[in-house]
Amino acid sequence: MSLGWWRLVYAAFAGFLLFHGFSTSENAPNYSFMHNATSAPFLSYYDYIVVGGGTAGCPLAATLSHRANVLLLERGGSPYGDPNITKLVNFGASLSDLSPWSPSQRFISTDGVINSRARVLGGGSCLNAGFYTRASPEYIRQAGWDGRLVNQSYEWVEKLVAFEPHLGHWQSAVRNGLLEVGVVPFNGFTFDHINGTKVGGTIFDEQGNRHTAADLLEYANPRGLTVLLYATVQKILFRFRGRRSRPEAYGVIFRDGSGIEHRAYLKYGFKNEIIISSGALGSPQLLMLSGVGPVAHLRSHNIPVVLDQPLVGQGMCDNPMNAVFVPSPIPVEVSLIEVVGITHFGSYIEAASGETFSASVTTTSRNYGMFSPKIGQLSTVPPKQRTPEAIARAVEYLDNLDQAALQGGFILEKIMGPISTGHLELQTRNPDDNPSVTFNYFQHPLDLQRCVQGIQTIGKIVESESFSKFRYDYMSWPGLVNMTEHSPINLLPRHYNSSIPLETFCRDTVMTIWHYHGGCQVSRVVDPDYKVLGVEALRVIDGSTFNYSPGTNPQATVMMLGRYMGVKILRERLGN
Repeated sequence: MSLGWWRLVYAAFAGFLLFHGFSTSENAPNYSFMHNATSAPFLSYYDYIVVGGGTAGCPLAATLSHRANVLLLERGGSPYGDPNITKLVNFGASLSDLSPWSPSQRFISTDGVINSRARVLGGGSCLNAGFYTRASPEYIRQAGWDGRLVNQSYEWVEKLVAFEPHLGHWQSAVRNGLLEVGVVPFNGFTFDHINGTKVGGTIFDEQGNRHTAADLLEYANPRGLTVLLYATVQKILFRFRGRRSRPEAYGVIFRDGSGIEHRAYLKYGFKNEIIISSGALGSPQLLMLSGVGPVAHLRSHNIPVVLDQPLVGQGMCDNPMNAVFVPSPIPVEVSLIEVVGITHFGSYIEAASGETFSASVTTTSRNYGMFSPKIGQLSTVPPKQRTPEAIARAVEYLDNLDQAALQGGFILEKIMGPISTGHLELQTRNPDDNPSVTFNYFQHPLDLQRCVQGIQTIGKIVESESFSKFRYDYMSWPGLVNMTEHSPINLLPRHYNSSIPLETFCRDTVMTIWHYHGGCQVSRVVDPDYKVLGVEALRVIDGSTFNYSPGTNPQATVMMLGRYMGVKILRERLGN
């Protein structure tokens, strides 16, 4: 097989990830309540202070603003007006931007998997693959949520940000292949989580513009909301009202983009609260920085202990993703994840494709999408070998490839759960620095088994009659697996014709799909109403509270949760 062919294969491997994009609606809304934190007073008072303008924080603040005075603090900037965020075709540009003002902040887990966290109004919904799907009814029951209010909250979100994708030939072949190999029944287009195969929603509209949680601020009462951008909260302030009283949150200290310190306090009123919505890394990090966490760990960083809470930062999970590249002998449409197979064994099968990947409108370099080494997705070497040098070599190689290489697509699997868990710890006392996080991918044997079964299902799809026109007849399934694991670092695999154990494939090619969660879990750190255990006037409402990732993609449920809890909090406030 020629070296040129392998170059085509690898470029297609890199290209796919562009189309799991992260962006927002193109035209900026006229948010009169949104300001740079440098314009904020040094001292202010509110009924609610929401820390984190992300996927949960935006709908939460918008809802609370109708019956209260709300401050929403976001450490990043606005997503509007930045085509690297707002346009699907520029997806990779934001994730590959390593500057301090980038809307994404890269981190590397101790497992060696390169990852990203959001630093922008709208949070992860500005950076993810765009797939929109609800949690299962069983998940909702286990969470103890009010099913009727959950449905109403989903619908509230969907009116502004969810769309039906137009299925092209390649995605249709994946759908038909799923059905042919037994991932049945076909459930048509639906937001619902139902076993079988379905066409899901997307937060990209027909013009390729992303709609995010920031768009949900259109629901806000402008007179009841203040949004401050580039406002980094340093810590939550606590007080004790009596000798035996529990600590009570009463304010926050934040710094603006110029480093100037500001303080915001809760107004007098026993129902006023601070709500942390800073995400699975940011929320447990902020609790620890504020003195709520494992006592020995806090003292090792010279942080005054407010409450010894050893479970803060525990239960960290990231759903492992593995993918197989399938080169196509015929052109395929550019597509994001649009179809999903929800299997009975706990693996979700999805796919994306693309025949051409444009350069960013703000740079002359190419984007290679969701599986690009530019954004840290480098499955061709095991996790702890994904060094900056390995990434640089892969990027250089990609930039010299021909556009014709981008013909084909990826079929991926992501396991449910997961069962494997890890932990998070502080590295410094600076809230701008990433904490240290361990996910322990595939530590539990059932997680690994689900990955193996998912990869086996992908193999059946590739070999199905439904998918036949999108595969080369001479490419065997073991060859595709081997090629995916070894190219492009070893362009001609050393054992091309031998079968790689799928357990090895799962461990060596694991990547993130950015669905990490945990660290402030219900019944461990917060109660079922998301109030922090052992503390007054403080809640955590975001994905850090999840024990398992909801549905095939969590963003719909995180947005729903912000709206849902906003309604519940206001009902409690008003005595309803």
